[in-house]
Amino acid sequence: MSNTVQKTDAEWQAILSPEQFRILRQKGTEPAGTGAYDKHSADGIYSCAGCGTPLYKSTTKFNSGCGWPAFFDAIPGAVSRHEDRSYGMTRTEITCTACGGHLGHVFKGEGFPNPIDERHCVNSVSLKFHDDKA
Repeated sequence: MSNTVQKTDAEWQAILSPEQFRILRQKGTEPAGTGAYDKHSADGIYSCAGCGTPLYKSTTKFNSGCGWPAFFDAIPGAVSRHEDRSYGMTRTEITCTACGGHLGHVFKGEGFPNPIDERHCVNSVSLKFHDDKA
């Protein structure tokens, strides 16, 4: 991808908060129910907090009750999927395609009433919201 953002850990630490660095660069997770965007419902775009790449439209956000923002689909090409075998289980990790920042995990087949029965469980710290009124 031509919009790849590559920085050293020191460069990321200079522009991210310690919590953003822990989650985006070290694959951490914020505690459930603590993120600013879990129950957020304004119209707009959710971008990567690391590099600013647009990731999700508010029209794909839904209330899953899981304690993290949930989306049923990403902007095409914005989010990459990787197998994650940490913590003794196999999950699908999602990252920002442009900078590789950890967003969370994607789950399928949970029965949520959305067009593809998929849930992108995303850390609020990994996102920045921009409303449509710009």
